[in-house]
Amino acid sequence: MGSTDDYSFRTFPAAAADPATNTWIQAERRGFHDSRATDEQLARTADHLVTDRRQLTGAYRGDELVATFAAFESTLNVGPNTLLPVSLVSNVTVRPTHRRNGILRRMMTDHLREAAAAGMAIAALTVSEATIYRRFGFGVATWVSHIALTTDTRFRMLVEPRGRCELIEAADLATLGPKAFAAFHAAHPGSVDRHAATWNRVMGGATEKDDANPGVYAAAHYDEAGQVDGYVSYLFKGWDTAPHTLEVIDLVAADDNAYLGLWEFLASVDLVERIEWEVAPADDPLRWAVADWRSLALTGLEDWLWIRVLDVVAAFEARAYVGSGSMVLQVTDALGYATGTYRLAVADGRATVTRDDSAAPDVSVEAPTLGSLYLGGVDAVTLAAAGQLAEHTPNAALRLRALLAPVASVYGSTHF
Repeated sequence: MGSTDDYSFRTFPAAAADPATNTWIQAERRGFHDSRATDEQLARTADHLVTDRRQLTGAYRGDELVATFAAFESTLNVGPNTLLPVSLVSNVTVRPTHRRNGILRRMMTDHLREAAAAGMAIAALTVSEATIYRRFGFGVATWVSHIALTTDTRFRMLVEPRGRCELIEAADLATLGPKAFAAFHAAHPGSVDRHAATWNRVMGGATEKDDANPGVYAAAHYDEAGQVDGYVSYLFKGWDTAPHTLEVIDLVAADDNAYLGLWEFLASVDLVERIEWEVAPADDPLRWAVADWRSLALTGLEDWLWIRVLDVVAAFEARAYVGSGSMVLQVTDALGYATGTYRLAVADGRATVTRDDSAAPDVSVEAPTLGSLYLGGVDAVTLAAAGQLAEHTPNAALRLRALLAPVASVYGSTHF
């Protein structure tokens, strides 16, 4: 590996009509193989970055920008109605001609140090490559299913959802969508709040990369009181596609009943035989609600949210718990933030965490595994079987599984 000595690193807030921001946007697009931004796309992207209050970092060789990195704050659900501030990492690129010079390490370690100093207990990211971020202490904490539902004449649901669905204009999601998403976000551990660029994509408007798509349609689900509690936007994939297929762009439901109601609507759309969605829950209740188990095919499984614990005490005291019990966790962290031995005592759904490096541990983990365990969506017993968790007392992984069990299903649909 080379050295960062030949590079300068600059961090600045995103700004509209700003040459430095525009140069950064074009460099980030190059890194993800996107076409060069038009003036309209530059303005739209900058507006989103400003709305998110993203801090942009660039690595420069002289005046040439060779790497990009962005960070911004949001909220992460760590238990129903428990939203924890989180530092999100995004837009990471390094030119292939400048790799192996420590550029990414410098940008990431600088950011983690600043996030920890600012009092952030958690950092998180979603990734385009799954082999990069464990070295910085990130572990997979949630994942999503790619599914395909066959909706031919054999399709039938075992339940009749309450409420009703109605077609709406996709543009109406600009006002209906955020409220429905807020209810979803409050209910699901693992959900990250939506960022500014999301809504145009969801409703088929002009995005940072594409023109508006008039082929996007939408429907809303109304509860028995007539209030919107979910929505779906979707796109017909064309008459030359067999079977005739709808692609779900976004599906958000405040509760399980609205979720099933939206699927009942999708299955009823005329002249369609298949519904595809790539951001379904990992443990999808739809499979148990349809008469034909085989009508729902799992076509892929994708890692989604990666979590990095920066402050063990603050993070684990913030989340919600199901029952009571205690464990001693020993954590090894190459960057030092989570290193230590911690007593985790849970009573009445809340935890008290104290660092006690003299205590005998029940389990030992490294920082990425701690991130995977944090929300409770990853089974401690599975991690032990995979060699990622060491047990020091009998049945420790089994007891940790029970202690960290999530209060609600772990699932999020925000990519950033």
